[in-house]
Amino acid sequence: MRTITVIKYGSLQYEQMVALRDKVLRKPLGLSFTTEELAKDSNDILLGCFEGIEMIACLIITQLPNQTYKLRQMAVDESRQNNGIGREIIQFAETIAIENKVQLIELNARKVAVEFYLKLNYKIVGDIFFEVGIEHLRMEKNLQ
Repeated sequence: MRTITVIKYGSLQYEQMVALRDKVLRKPLGLSFTTEELAKDSNDILLGCFEGIEMIACLIITQLPNQTYKLRQMAVDESRQNNGIGREIIQFAETIAIENKVQLIELNARKVAVEFYLKLNYKIVGDIFFEVGIEHLRMEKNLQ
């Protein structure tokens, strides 16, 4: 059975999150996290998707000004991709946003993930840009 929950910065579950983000998002690009990058997570809403005690997906929500959330660092274990898990964790984040009266969600999508977000009614805003050495597009969704 899958569960999605808010996890605590610095906890064992947070360590699982960092390991999953590293495996899915950083190592394939030859990158690793800095202490400063991870310290930024302490002020965010951290979501973990679990099967039993194993984290299979994660997502970070950062509060921005003007009733806006930014989704970042979404990772789904490669062996679990294309099973609806990404959609579930995004919908969970959107529910949190709505409960907190957030009006807009934005994110920087890797170009390979743009179609996924389009299916969830996110819109492309602007042109392709490079982040961590790969193409991204800024996307957003109005929750009103």
